[in-house]
Amino acid sequence: MNLYSAQEYIKKLNLIPHQEGGYYKEIYRADGIISQPNLPVRFSGGRAYSTVIYYLLESSDFSSMHRLDSDEQWFHIDGSALTIHSINSKGNYTKYHIGKNLDTGEVPYAIVSHGNWFGGTVDDAQSFALVGCVVAPGFDFDDFELAKKMN
Repeated sequence: MNLYSAQEYIKKLNLIPHQEGGYYKEIYRADGIISQPNLPVRFSGGRAYSTVIYYLLESSDFSSMHRLDSDEQWFHIDGSALTIHSINSKGNYTKYHIGKNLDTGEVPYAIVSHGNWFGGTVDDAQSFALVGCVVAPGFDFDDFELAKKMN
């Protein structure tokens, strides 16, 4: 049983709509900055050591395929399990079930490597998933690419 409903979490955590789908709020941004000369060339400038967000996805929505220049760690907090669909640069597909029911193959934590295309769906209909996401080096929208819909 969930502690709160999706709408209660959205309100209590002050979540806002995310362009990939779902809702989010940045809750931590490290003070320290890694300067560009110390980062791989894929980064356009310095980045915070790390960032953390809450991310909530309802079963009626999905997280659109996107990719980041940083690795992203996912931690399950509440609600249904969330399936992350990931495709690496060689076209290999992997899915991760982020949740708390270890007996059914869910895991409370997963990582998506930088450069992989990925998106998410909520496993249970009429539910939601609340997760925490850690990005290191820290998230910057310059490092975010949303897939384009093909007709």
